[in-house]
Amino acid sequence: MSTSELLKELRIDRDTRPHRARGRWLTVGTVALLAVAAGAWFVWARATPPTVRTVAARAATTAGGAGSVLDASGYVTARRQATVSAKITGKVTEVLIEEGQRVAEGAVLARLDDTEVKAQLTLARAQLAAARSQEGEIRAQLAQAERDYTRQQELHTRQLVAAQSLDAALAQRDMLRARLANNVDQVRVAGESVSVAQVQLDNTVIRAPFSGVVIAKSAQPGEMISPISAGGGFTRTGIGTIVDMDSLEIQVDVNESFINRVTAEQPVEATLNAYPEWKIPGSVIAIIPTADRSKATVKVRIAIKSRDARIVPDMGVRVAFLTTQPATGRPAAAPAVLVPAEAVRGEGAAAAVFVYAAERVERRGVTLGQAVGAEREIVSGVRPGERVVVAPAPNLKDGDAVRVAESTK
Repeated sequence: MSTSELLKELRIDRDTRPHRARGRWLTVGTVALLAVAAGAWFVWARATPPTVRTVAARAATTAGGAGSVLDASGYVTARRQATVSAKITGKVTEVLIEEGQRVAEGAVLARLDDTEVKAQLTLARAQLAAARSQEGEIRAQLAQAERDYTRQQELHTRQLVAAQSLDAALAQRDMLRARLANNVDQVRVAGESVSVAQVQLDNTVIRAPFSGVVIAKSAQPGEMISPISAGGGFTRTGIGTIVDMDSLEIQVDVNESFINRVTAEQPVEATLNAYPEWKIPGSVIAIIPTADRSKATVKVRIAIKSRDARIVPDMGVRVAFLTTQPATGRPAAAPAVLVPAEAVRGEGAAAAVFVYAAERVERRGVTLGQAVGAEREIVSGVRPGERVVVAPAPNLKDGDAVRVAESTK
């Protein structure tokens, strides 16, 4: 190999080195930029407080000065409610009610086909008329037989006729008396048949058993109705349902652990879910002496003292059982409060809520009462008016800075 060729092999190619160096610096710069961005985001995330929703704890007391010793949920029920049906099976020809209509006791609700019943009534009346006409004929014949028998007695006494003629007149008289007695029974039976047919005709007219409001219309003209289920789903068992609005009351299920706080005639304050600002006075009617094993509750009946058209059956209601007798010799206990159930973290001794104040949260242990619908009673640990965090995040800690959502009330 010549000397020139050896020198060519030993020569360094300087054109490729700058390209490799630029590629390395570009990679290093990109990684550094990403690291700086991640660090900045972490610092910003740490510096920005989380957003929370808060709600004010609501005192479980009333405006009248009587404290609530227990809150419970229930429903408005009617003690007097009936699905009106017919006493007989028949085809509906007319329905005179609609939902929401108020009816008086005895008002006609519907009519059934009465063609056959009217024909039976006409036949029974004709049979009664025939029996009565026979009674007149028999009475006339009996009067004649009585006179004949009297004459035969006189003639027999004077020995002008044989004893056989007297016996014949006596037999005729007795026969007509028997026929008359039988006819009287026939007239009575025919009269009873007319009464039965009249009752059957009256049964084709369906009337309201009491005054109330129609809440359901169950049949239409042309349908069959029967007082018993006929099977197959083609025969109705009722015309409609009527509720006596004056018989409305409230029924609540009270946890058996707190039933000792409820007594007969105890004043209560009811709040309908549909009208949360309307307080309805009431009182305990009775504590039903049986417990629901599956729910561990006891049913309590409550009278509604304020009648209003806004109160309708099956409405949801929240009831506060009141007391006006403070404990003698004891300091007044702080009133219990109600908060959303999702604001409580944990149960029993571990129960706690986060209270918001001065842009920070404070974790507080609380003593829980019973559940009241979507709310939870807190016996101690939170004062009325304090704001608690709703559905706190799992990583929220005592003393954390937070921001309150603008839509929070």
